[in-house]
Amino acid sequence: MTQHAHGLDDEVRQASPEQWLDALAVARDEGHGFFDWIGCVDEVGRSDELRVIARLVDFDAQPMHGVQLHCRVPREDARLPTCTGLFAGAAWHEREVHDFFGVVFDGGDQAPLLNHAPQGASPVRILRKDVVLGARAAQPWPGAKEAGEGAAAPSRRKMAPPGVPDAVVWGDRDPSCGPADPAEIAAAVAGGRVRRRR
Repeated sequence: MTQHAHGLDDEVRQASPEQWLDALAVARDEGHGFFDWIGCVDEVGRSDELRVIARLVDFDAQPMHGVQLHCRVPREDARLPTCTGLFAGAAWHEREVHDFFGVVFDGGDQAPLLNHAPQGASPVRILRKDVVLGARAAQPWPGAKEAGEGAAAPSRRKMAPPGVPDAVVWGDRDPSCGPADPAEIAAAVAGGRVRRRR
């Protein structure tokens, strides 16, 4: 399927994980020999997948032409073959996507770049939408008080900052409900009014 990306005049192509390397090689052989980046989008709330995107550019084309290759991988076993054999510069980008989203690039370097887990702990994939930003939840939400407002504002409901799910979903959850579904956490991290317990 071919379409155009939002904000860029790039051609967008879809590939399955099994087609990933072949699709990149085809785009490269068509003249898109400049590797620009690899990124990832968490599709939680829409599907149980992560979308990995590679962007290649043909600077010799007039006007310049870009291709984005989109590949959806399952959240629980996010794997793709490394494309460092086609584009050596992809190694850093693959490590970054692995670091922040947990996508494993088979045959590539999986050493963390920035997101180092504490010894003996699993790494936290902080850019996945179902990951709670704990430090953000503990930090008081900044902002000036309204004129005449004291330390407490009983007439207003508590506001949750963006990136912190509603306490009913995350922190103050009834243990008998079990863990929250990733889609429920992701839907609650937009910030805004905190739901009241019933």
